[in-house]
Amino acid sequence: MKRPLCAACLAAAAAMTGCAVGPRYSRPVALAAPADRGQPPAAYKESQGWKQAQPAATSLHEDWWRVFGIAELDDLEAQVDVSNQTVKAAEARFRQARTLVAQSRSALYPTLGAGPSITTNRFSGRTATHPTQIGEYSNLAAPFDFTYELDAWGRIRHTIAAAREEVQAASADLDTIRLSLHAEMAIDYFELRSLDAQRQLLDRTLVAYQKALDLTQSQFAGGLASGAEVAQARTQLETTRAQYVEIGVARAQFEHAIATLAGRTPESLALALQPLAGPPPVIPTGMPSQLLERRPDVAAAERRVAEANERIGIAQAAFFPSLFITATGGVQGDSIVNWITWPSRFWALGPAALQTIYDAGRRRAAEQGAIAAYDLTVANYREAAIEAFQQVEDQLSTLRTLEQEVDAQRAAVAAAERSLDLAMQRYTGGLVTYLEVVSAQTIALTNERIAVDLLRRRMDATVLLIKALGGGWDISKLPA
Repeated sequence: MKRPLCAACLAAAAAMTGCAVGPRYSRPVALAAPADRGQPPAAYKESQGWKQAQPAATSLHEDWWRVFGIAELDDLEAQVDVSNQTVKAAEARFRQARTLVAQSRSALYPTLGAGPSITTNRFSGRTATHPTQIGEYSNLAAPFDFTYELDAWGRIRHTIAAAREEVQAASADLDTIRLSLHAEMAIDYFELRSLDAQRQLLDRTLVAYQKALDLTQSQFAGGLASGAEVAQARTQLETTRAQYVEIGVARAQFEHAIATLAGRTPESLALALQPLAGPPPVIPTGMPSQLLERRPDVAAAERRVAEANERIGIAQAAFFPSLFITATGGVQGDSIVNWITWPSRFWALGPAALQTIYDAGRRRAAEQGAIAAYDLTVANYREAAIEAFQQVEDQLSTLRTLEQEVDAQRAAVAAAERSLDLAMQRYTGGLVTYLEVVSAQTIALTNERIAVDLLRRRMDATVLLIKALGGGWDISKLPA
């Protein structure tokens, strides 16, 4: 009767593996504010009046930096994934998380162990409990242990699911880091090229200021200008030359930053002068409803919500007994002759249960902590979603405003150049002092530098818009 009873216990325990405690997961509403009722807006607020990409496109490509059409930038961006150590560290964290799935999944299968041993023993004749016959004897054993935990309450399945969702979150984290580093590379590159444009502008300005100084010295030699006017012209020239030197300092720092992002030492990278030119490309924004599936950081936050949900199931499974099937068997003898023989066999088989009766509220506290952790991840997910919409709106607003500013600044540059020409003519004719020329020069140079910087700001805002839109990423790139 023992074997049928044991078989019945195994069948009953196996039937219980279909049960699982814990809440069923459903993706939380990303936008919980009453005004939007959890739904993304129909259109971006700041996209009104925003021109669409031509030809029309619905999304960006994975190598999104190619939209700028700069081969040198393409080469630098390609080195980020290959050589950047921050990317390598994130990729290692992803592989580390992936191993946890295999570790958790192994709990679905039985554990089999073996512990063969050969010992020679001798009892002491000086002990109070020594055997009647004192002597040596051998013990040869080859036991095998079999242990299988029945996943009656879903603890193991919840653990596997949590590990799987952490892998997906780690993968999204890796893509978030990649996106940030690629964006930083593009911004640093445009900063450097903007400085090249500033240097080119100052080159032309220094030539013009040198001619103005020569003219002033000639006027002074002819008695038509004072020494103070010569000093003013020289001061303007030297001040501009100092600005030129300062640009060289900043350019070197950006060049070093680009080398570091590419995983190289600063001395191994030298970028030739190439002024930033041309307007930035128009970026397709897509629909706001697509944004949450195009942002790796939002996807990582949502996957951690799912993981926290599984942790609640794990905490609730602790209230129920752990069920095991254990078996031990093997052979045992006192000599090589009778060790591995049929009469030397032994075995034991049966189910076992382990239940905590009293733990002073430890399991209840663990469950409440898991629920609180879930609420925390939901809040983080919603915050990430709201920030994603804000970042897109910010950059759309910035780009639209900068485009308007470009038109105004173009007119300001033309007016400043005209004012400078008139001031030089009036000074040459002896109608005004050189102070008026200096003032006109300062205004003209300031406006020209602002115009150059506006292009840099537009390029940076375009990169940040691409980053806010998730680059070329979408939720389908999460590992299955």
